[in-house]
Amino acid sequence: MTTIYGEVAAGFEPVREAFAANFSEHGDIGAAVCVYQYGRPVVDLWGGVADPQTGRLWTRDTLQLVYSATKGATATAAHMLAERGALDLDAPVAKYWPEFAANGKADIPVRWLLSHQAGVITLDQPVPLNEALAWHSMAAALAAQRPMWTPGTAHGYHGRTWGWLVGEVIRRVSGRTPGRFFAGEIAAPLGLDFFIGLPVDQRDRASRMVYQRPAVDLTTVPVESVPEELREQVAAWRDPESFSNKAYAVTDPAAIDFDSPEVQAAELPASNGIGTAHGLARMYAALIGEVDGVRLLTSETLASATKEQASGKDQVMLIPSRFSSGYMLPTETNPMIGPNSFGHTGRGGSLGFADPVQGIAFGYAMNNIVGGLDDLRATSLVDAVRKSLA
Repeated sequence: MTTIYGEVAAGFEPVREAFAANFSEHGDIGAAVCVYQYGRPVVDLWGGVADPQTGRLWTRDTLQLVYSATKGATATAAHMLAERGALDLDAPVAKYWPEFAANGKADIPVRWLLSHQAGVITLDQPVPLNEALAWHSMAAALAAQRPMWTPGTAHGYHGRTWGWLVGEVIRRVSGRTPGRFFAGEIAAPLGLDFFIGLPVDQRDRASRMVYQRPAVDLTTVPVESVPEELREQVAAWRDPESFSNKAYAVTDPAAIDFDSPEVQAAELPASNGIGTAHGLARMYAALIGEVDGVRLLTSETLASATKEQASGKDQVMLIPSRFSSGYMLPTETNPMIGPNSFGHTGRGGSLGFADPVQGIAFGYAMNNIVGGLDDLRATSLVDAVRKSLA
């Protein structure tokens, strides 16, 4: 039986119970969950094994790569620049990044990058991975790339390209790479254990990920055996030319080893944020209120940042999705804790979000990368938060 460490405030005991059940019933190996309420932590729990190869235990200080939950951190950096008047989200990207105007992209506003409406989901010619990790070659390739649909007419998840697109705007406007901007303007004032570009001296704190294969690989079974509601998605997974596949084929090789020191040290603002669940929750807490004297955005900026910009069928994921300018908004499959919530999921189950009406900020990070509709870990924790509030 996995020992659960940490603290829970009175009334939030259901979260501890759900966290323990994630290990005993839902496959967690090493994980942490943190909840802030009105600027103070009410849940801060961790447990399990950080590195199954060595048996190293998960501690309060264990760092975990959270994949696309990173996008919430990068979006926050963009909105801070907007609040300062340095960035106009409704201005053309080309105002800040002139090369981006190529191939019919001159009129795409920054907001469409943030809300996955630009159509620049892939590259006709992938960039060698080592060059992509060094940044500038990828930015140049994206600037020259044609959109996959008429910008602004549809939305589709820019799973990989989003980080370089939004990150290059941040770099052009602030003079700092997105990871350095985040470190100086967000992490440092709040004392966050969260990095976009892991420093070498922090490497030993990072967990090792375990990738869980699905019980049934739907791409290998006869089409008539695939549930009807999943057939369109499965057909897309089987087609190497589909948006669902091409959106993740922007480097050569397309597969990226997110456990490697080189990838973790690079800045991939869409997908390689590494930190603690506490750091993720604390950032979201400082978005909706003051945390130890620090607030990241005014309530007016936050309202604009979390206003819906795109919804409906996603051209990449082929399911309904909703986006504000950089944050995911609640859907039937990811309701968070209410209609006012905003945040971002990450591959395999990680999640960070906040709800300004209920004063809640949430972070969950784990090293057993599962994902899919059968993964109940984050959902069970959020349900427990909702139960605690009730």
